[in-house]
Amino acid sequence: MTLIDAIILGIVQGLTEFLPISSSGHLALSNRLLGFDKESSGIEFDILLHFSTLLAVLIYFRKKLILMIVSLFKQGSNKDKKMIWLLIIGTLPVVFIGLLLKDSVETISSRPILVCILLCTTGIILFLPVWLKINKKINLGKASALIIGFSQALAILPGISRSGVTITTGMILGISPKKAAEFSFLLAIPAIVGGTILKMNEISSIPANQFGIYLGGMIAAFITGLIAIFCVLNLISKGKFAHFGFYCLFIGTTGLIYFASR
Repeated sequence: MTLIDAIILGIVQGLTEFLPISSSGHLALSNRLLGFDKESSGIEFDILLHFSTLLAVLIYFRKKLILMIVSLFKQGSNKDKKMIWLLIIGTLPVVFIGLLLKDSVETISSRPILVCILLCTTGIILFLPVWLKINKKINLGKASALIIGFSQALAILPGISRSGVTITTGMILGISPKKAAEFSFLLAIPAIVGGTILKMNEISSIPANQFGIYLGGMIAAFITGLIAIFCVLNLISKGKFAHFGFYCLFIGTTGLIYFASR
């Protein structure tokens, strides 16, 4: 793997981890189109890229996360301590369903046509809040956190966007778009950490001659991850979140035509 290869994969991972366009789907298609695979990029590199995007969300929400940690040492209940419990509740579905769907994920990743179909599915999902025109407003609670958690579990499938389905589900339930987005990004923390831990046993060692190349990819993933978070929160505040649906439909349809003709 060259430095350019690493930077390309880093950019793809960083942008698509938080933009509602499916990082797993884009990486699966990138591997197929550009000739990358697990052997050429390495499971170690995959884990390092996820760590970089994790670092991006930790830095962006650092103030909120510090308040949440501090709340653990205070008596009584407050909104920061409540958020910790909601994140735990929202994470439970992906833990159990993720283990059940592990083999299915690997199968779908190797079939680009299925990935493209799921990308089109994500595109349709992103339009649901606009089509349904939800007027009710609710606060994030245990039930809504659990429902959002189940939607996140579906995003284990390559082509289904984790941020896309979780934010959309929150909006459909009546949670404000900004609150739904913030919860989605915070929910990404245990999801990324869990996914990384599951892959840790596959790590052997980082080749010394690849260290600089891996670092280049990590920096690219970190920077683009931060940009993606800013982008989503900005667009969702302007009511343009559904615009990503057009992109997913375009990429999914184009991919279907391309791979079906091969």
